[in-house]
Amino acid sequence: MQLKGEKGRHMKTLMLLICLGLLAISVSCPAVTVPKADRLASGARYAELEAYLEDQAKKHPPGTKELFLLCGAYFNLKEYHKLFPCVDQLQARIDRGDRTAMGFDISAMPAVLRALSDIDFGNYGGAVAQAAKAYEIVQQRHLSPWMRVQALSALALSTALHGERAQAEKYARLLGEMAKKNAGGFVVLTDILNGQARAYMALGDFHRSLATIKQDEAAAGERQSAMTMTVKIGAISAQDDLFAFNQLPRAFIFNKSLYETGQVSKAKAGYDKLLAHPQTKDNGDIYWLILFDRGKIAQAEGKLQEAIDFYRRAIEVIERQRSTINTEASKIGFVGNKQQVYHALVAALLAAGQPAQAFEYVERSKSRALVDLLAAQKDFAAPPADQKQVSVLLTELDAQEARARVKKAGAARSSRALQVKQRLQAVAPELASLVTVMPVAAAKIQSLLQPDEVLVEYYYEGDDLYAFVVTKEAIQGFKLQGRQMLADIRQLRAALEQPQSQDYVAPAQKLYARLITPLEASLTGKKLLIVAHGALHYLPVNALMTGHEYLLDRYSLRQLPSASVLQFVKALPTSPAKGVLALGNPDLGNPKYDLKSAQEEAEAIAKDFPRAKVLVRKEATKTAFITLGPQFSYIHFATHGRFDPDQPLHSGLLLARDAQGNGFLSLGDLYSLRLQADLVTLSACDTGLGKIRNGDDVVGLTRGFLYAGSNTIVASLWEVDDQATSYLMQQFYAGLKKSNKGEALRQAQLATRKKFQHPYYWAAFELTGII
Repeated sequence: MQLKGEKGRHMKTLMLLICLGLLAISVSCPAVTVPKADRLASGARYAELEAYLEDQAKKHPPGTKELFLLCGAYFNLKEYHKLFPCVDQLQARIDRGDRTAMGFDISAMPAVLRALSDIDFGNYGGAVAQAAKAYEIVQQRHLSPWMRVQALSALALSTALHGERAQAEKYARLLGEMAKKNAGGFVVLTDILNGQARAYMALGDFHRSLATIKQDEAAAGERQSAMTMTVKIGAISAQDDLFAFNQLPRAFIFNKSLYETGQVSKAKAGYDKLLAHPQTKDNGDIYWLILFDRGKIAQAEGKLQEAIDFYRRAIEVIERQRSTINTEASKIGFVGNKQQVYHALVAALLAAGQPAQAFEYVERSKSRALVDLLAAQKDFAAPPADQKQVSVLLTELDAQEARARVKKAGAARSSRALQVKQRLQAVAPELASLVTVMPVAAAKIQSLLQPDEVLVEYYYEGDDLYAFVVTKEAIQGFKLQGRQMLADIRQLRAALEQPQSQDYVAPAQKLYARLITPLEASLTGKKLLIVAHGALHYLPVNALMTGHEYLLDRYSLRQLPSASVLQFVKALPTSPAKGVLALGNPDLGNPKYDLKSAQEEAEAIAKDFPRAKVLVRKEATKTAFITLGPQFSYIHFATHGRFDPDQPLHSGLLLARDAQGNGFLSLGDLYSLRLQADLVTLSACDTGLGKIRNGDDVVGLTRGFLYAGSNTIVASLWEVDDQATSYLMQQFYAGLKKSNKGEALRQAQLATRKKFQHPYYWAAFELTGII
């Protein structure tokens, strides 16, 4: 049978869909060969599909069908930088009236893909809006059962994740009604049941997800008959699996539901079968979840080393990707927390008496979280001499990682990707740490500690709290009491906002007993390097108390976002001219934001430096900072800061607007700058805060300024008092002439404490980086 051109391609696909039962029409099937792209898509071979269609696009512009398949491949591979332009192209073709792919009107597909992407990014409100838009298009245009299923499934999942339980139940019922009618054949039936089951999983109802997914067992015989028929007529080879695209998610949902409902032995057997499936490894997000659950099963069986091996394999899958936001896990309704894998491995390694390895995986978890957060950041600054080479290496890294996902690429491709990462690390090590996880050996971190310095790193998940005490000679791991820790931190922070009250004393002493007392025998140095985690980033450790003594009285303190950052904050080159650039009290267009003391502070600090530039009011612009910043070794901001907990990269400092822009210096901007600063001081509101996320969670302005090229950052944890801050800062800069930055800040805080006793006035400021 000869079918030519675009119409012929659509007709071949339509015939195949009819034969396989998608349209529930009984016909005699002609000898039709399934196009390669269709076989790759239905077989869930997304990396191969991407490579094939991108190659075809070089020969001729992709049609609607090709864009539809290519966007699907990008989505499943989580290549968002390619997905969104692809979806825009697909939408443009649909708007021109070219709406058909795979024999169906796919007008709602762009909105579905955007909804599922929003789910991946945790933007559940946006996902609900996009899914509702898709469903509206389905109803208005009376689209096919398959397209209706995609829209309804996205609605059910997004509303469940958004906390709209009643709506999620409603859409799950609509899917159930479609399943009873079975209007689209057995292939569509599987999609219906997958969508309904993952909604129940998102609602935490694994008994219903299991009951739902079991309804698909009746279609197994039809699937096998269809496979046999399509092989017989020569449409596919015996090695092809036309149903992997929805059967792999189905199998995972089924076994996950078994596991969560206590049927562990059955889940174990099912997971092992999935691990043996050739396409499971191609689907990295399902793969790591299976490995994680298998590790938990092994650990429950008392097989600790086997569990450790499974956890390590899961982390290897997670770390092979540049960006691993909750992806396939979200899509199938089980919102996986990749940090749980690190936590399980850390706990298992400590139980096995391997604290150094546990410490290394804590650091890897923080690195993973940072890479995830910065996944959307494309414009990273690099030293001018290396900028071109870095650009080439980043492009090559993207290409190699894409090729490595193709099943047939094998170890050689993975090895080449690793070589590119190693070359990038050699040329621009800190930039490499932002785009890929590069493990750092514990011994390396130990070697970077200063004399008489002890590193204390905290790590927690739920009520499990651990501390690692690291010296040049040894690494110790401690299991601490984590229960109610978050409540204690909130209590202390609330009490610190009441400077007329002594209510802070009890929680400060309680947290000292929880976090410091169990470690005291190992804190042999006079300097403490604190690496916090989660809510501990919000804790002013200098204000923790024994009885009547603060931690500040005992130790010189500094902070780092992770211990691995030690390799980047030593001996960075700074501007040869020891001058100060002070920006204070910028004109923000509203008198209520004026900071008179901040202007006085900036001017007073500048008087102590022979070379100084003071920018206040309308002169304190973002443009001026970007232009002048690289010329000064000290940079001082006395302005407001803004913290965005939902979009940390949009946190920043408020400067005066000018013709070039609104004056907002965002965290994202900092990753595109190159400074030569020995010290950046952020004398503003909440500038030290960041988002509590899964893992190393807080990546605030301090991390951005470290990357931009500052050796040290002094920043505040809460909205600070103008007068006390001005006094503290003047004491601090005066102290820099007599001692190092860490001791200068400590002495400034002690001096301020004599004048303003309550820690509200002096404990907000923390030093990050080199002391």
